[in-house]
Amino acid sequence: MIKGFKDFLLRGNVIDLAVAVILGTAFGAVIAAFATDFIGGLIGAIGGSPDFGSAGFTINDSPVILGSTINALIYFLIVSAVVYFLVVVPVNKLMERRKRGEEPEVATPTEDILLLQEIRDLLREQRGGAGAIGDSTGPGSTLGGGPTI
Repeated sequence: MIKGFKDFLLRGNVIDLAVAVILGTAFGAVIAAFATDFIGGLIGAIGGSPDFGSAGFTINDSPVILGSTINALIYFLIVSAVVYFLVVVPVNKLMERRKRGEEPEVATPTEDILLLQEIRDLLREQRGGAGAIGDSTGPGSTLGGGPTI
């Protein structure tokens, strides 16, 4: 069961979804403020405009504003770099280890766990099966033995 769950988590579409969520929400406000206020301010100070977000030029009395586009580009580059180095690179290394067989397998249950499972099974048999503590097929179970409450 644990191996199946681990395989599910390491499938490509789950990782892509995690990347999308991170891109969309986790770094949004912080990176936008950093790109607009700090980096945009530095570029504005070098370019001579105190408000870099409105920096641009005019053509035929129409303003062409480049500052907000550059702010968005800086924002995108920062978020992409963070996601790449904190999510994509570690997952790729993990996948390489799995292909080479270097990732340790899930440990088999220890002797005491096996003994506890045997005791649980004996208690279940003595009580008549369904409804015993820890029973995975009784009422309330999602494995089929009755409706889930």
